Amino acid sequence: MAANGTSRQGSSGAATVAELVQAQWGDHRVGAKYGDLVLTHHELAGGAAARAALLGELLPHDAQAHLGVLLGNVPEYPLWLSAAALAGAAVAGINPTRRGPELARDISHTDCALLITERAHLPLLAGLDLPVPPERILVVDDPAYRELLGPYEGTTPDEIAAGSGGLRTPTPATRMLLYFTSGSTGAPKAALCTQGRLAAAGHSLAGFFGVRRDDVHYLCMPMFHGNAVIAGWAPALAGGAAVALRRRFSASAFLPDVRRYGATYFTYVGRAVQYLLATPPSPDDRDHPLRAGFGTEAGAVDAARFAARFGVRLTEGYGSSEGGAAIQRTPDTPPGAIGRPAPGADLAVVDPETGAELPRARLDPAGRLLNGEQSIGELVNRGRSSFEGYWRNPEATAARTRGRGEGRVGAGWYWTGDLFFRDTEGFFHFAGRSDDRLRVDSENLAAGVIENILARYAPAEGVAVYAVPDPVAGDQVMAALALREGAVFDPDDFVAFLAAQPDLGTKTAPRFVRTVAALPVTATNKVHRAALRRAGFRCPDPVWWSPLGSADPATHDTPDRPDTSGVPGAPDTPGVPGAPGTPAVPATPAGPAVPPARAVSPAPAGSAYRPFTAGDRAALLALYRDHDRAHLLDR
Repeated sequence: MAANGTSRQGSSGAATVAELVQAQWGDHRVGAKYGDLVLTHHELAGGAAARAALLGELLPHDAQAHLGVLLGNVPEYPLWLSAAALAGAAVAGINPTRRGPELARDISHTDCALLITERAHLPLLAGLDLPVPPERILVVDDPAYRELLGPYEGTTPDEIAAGSGGLRTPTPATRMLLYFTSGSTGAPKAALCTQGRLAAAGHSLAGFFGVRRDDVHYLCMPMFHGNAVIAGWAPALAGGAAVALRRRFSASAFLPDVRRYGATYFTYVGRAVQYLLATPPSPDDRDHPLRAGFGTEAGAVDAARFAARFGVRLTEGYGSSEGGAAIQRTPDTPPGAIGRPAPGADLAVVDPETGAELPRARLDPAGRLLNGEQSIGELVNRGRSSFEGYWRNPEATAARTRGRGEGRVGAGWYWTGDLFFRDTEGFFHFAGRSDDRLRVDSENLAAGVIENILARYAPAEGVAVYAVPDPVAGDQVMAALALREGAVFDPDDFVAFLAAQPDLGTKTAPRFVRTVAALPVTATNKVHRAALRRAGFRCPDPVWWSPLGSADPATHDTPDRPDTSGVPGAPDTPGVPGAPGTPAVPATPAGPAVPPARAVSPAPAGSAYRPFTAGDRAALLALYRDHDRAHLLDR
């Protein structure tokens, strides 16, 4: 331990998460906080051992077992992560914003032999054809669960490590996490993360941020994706710090929680920072113990506003939770750019068809791109990455690393699927996502899946779904509907149709609907998505929309709703500094004072539609300018 109390390597450089959990045994300092509940590190390790022993009784021993966890951020979540680590099992994070057959498919696809959930989520499971028998669905707030767990209380981590219950001894190569991303085909993609990679990520972040044993990591992003686990829980475990849990993100509860728990560090994705900036300012906004925030998609403008208001510098980065590629923001990163690759990394922008590296981008003095047609391509990592593949999806795994063109250029590279350009100074700029990928409120979506649902809408004979940039972070869903002859768009009928679709997720309804006589096509008769995307809502055809919401920050605390909690990490979890294949991400400087922007708390799309007027367009474009994102509309 360094003189300042900083953990040098975290739990003696443990190579597995199981070793990190074992190291908590005998440590009677506070390890977790949730409301009035306080657990010591020792109690967390003991609780994990008891659950691991239960796993030994419930799960088959002929192969590595997977358990699905369908919970909010409650203490049972890190307990089951730790239990799975000790038992050599893997956790599949189940997303409660999924619905119907899609939710059942996630559980089935990851071969879950056990499902851990709570009463609040039982209605989501009602009537589904699940692969898990009822007796293997454990409801953590049901008295029967405590009775089931009772006989195993008192089990120690050392007993589990010694092979109690016939459990497998984990190694760094043992699967630890399966967390969902979305691909262009719409097929389920559960990215793999081993115990070794997660432990290395924890050590790296603990060292990078100087995690101290008296630190408290505030976990307010949902734990069913990588952000909260990889960038929040793992470095706390590695550095001997405590965690404080929030069931789901709440902007209004953020500072009260930080003060109550003594939180010093938090992670975020997408709109979370903007939601916090939308809360009413207070003279005591800087009266808190926070030292650092780490995440993605806040943007330079809002990161500067956050630092100016709350006195906390945010560390921003671009990264892949698959471990494929990451970009660091350096102090000299210009506005609009993401940053540079870390020393030794070999990132490039290439033609997605041929793999040839593209020319550097030329920008005018105002930062506008002059040669986008020649310089925008796919970001690839031509060097070593820690990508470990997708569960039961060899096609998606191969697509990430296979070459392009007749010469198979780029075989073995990691292909991100994200569009970038690189300027003459070597800085990378994000330019959008491939045609069939969207990122809405930090949730990764596949346009093909949404199109299949909207294709059921009887008045439409053709449907195309594509991304338009959100004015603050990520994307919004836009749909073009080619109406049948004689049909007219009825917004109330469309809303009723959306409400009747059991597999429509809470973030997949279109924000904008463009009605057209026919979908534009390319010379090969494919839907011309690039043209649709470039036109966006600035097209000549009629557009209907579900308004984003009020621009008055005093009247909204939208993230208190379950369906608008940020979804971290997949695929854009922050890069983990120093981890194999994941460059370091130095802190973003606060920068000059920035005038406050008009904040917006987006209402869920699909609840109502009205015509998109010239006034709506002017107000929305002003919001893009406020957040320095208007240039994205032209790419």
